[in-house]
Amino acid sequence: MSVSLRELQLELDRLLQPQLFRDYCPNGLQVEGRPSVRRLATGVTASQALLDAAIDWGADAILVHHGYFWKGEEAPVVGMKRRRLAALLANEVSLLAYHLPLDAHPELGNNACLGRLLGVEESEALFPGRSDGVGNVATLEAPRTVAQVVAQLRELTGREPLFVGDGEREVQRVAWCTGAAQGYIDAALAAGADLYITGEVSEPTVHTAREEGIAFIAAGHHATERYGVQAVGACMAERFDVEHRFIDIDNPV
Repeated sequence: MSVSLRELQLELDRLLQPQLFRDYCPNGLQVEGRPSVRRLATGVTASQALLDAAIDWGADAILVHHGYFWKGEEAPVVGMKRRRLAALLANEVSLLAYHLPLDAHPELGNNACLGRLLGVEESEALFPGRSDGVGNVATLEAPRTVAQVVAQLRELTGREPLFVGDGEREVQRVAWCTGAAQGYIDAALAAGADLYITGEVSEPTVHTAREEGIAFIAAGHHATERYGVQAVGACMAERFDVEHRFIDIDNPV
């Protein structure tokens, strides 16, 4: 089976509602390829390695979380940008990208998926009242030690999380936001969290965690954002009866 590129784009826009977000990049169709899609590849970032693997598989379209044309990005189509766009255009492969909308979706988003994988079914918004807010906070049914959460994330992501705090400390109010959301540690504190989980860490984050008494875990930007795009890809495959393959290009960050 196949679906028209236009119908696929409209369904993704309906599902993810990019119009609600003020983002750092265009959300939706970024590079137009052939008019119908039979094979949909998904991945975290539209790197050359992902493009090459998707093209080798015979993908008609690629859906990613991190696409192109970011604010502040140099405009000339040269070097790496030229090679990436040339690969897509020469093979008539479409690129669709959704950034904050893919983080925020309440069922298929990165944060919703990570929460379920951590055993959290019910959560609240980290920024209540904001339609474009990302991140969640929840009270666990039973306390867990920081070390137990670290071990769970290690098993889940296949990498060693960085954590700040006492591993034997019990925590129950947990906030999380995937990717590079270390700056949201203040929002986690305001939400009453005693543990905050994100993807990346910055030097000031460590001092905030130590001085404010909140445990902190950085489990990897790529590692925490592998799940939403897979869930959306699987949803599109079921909706339109097309083939779907998630391609994981590892990134240690």
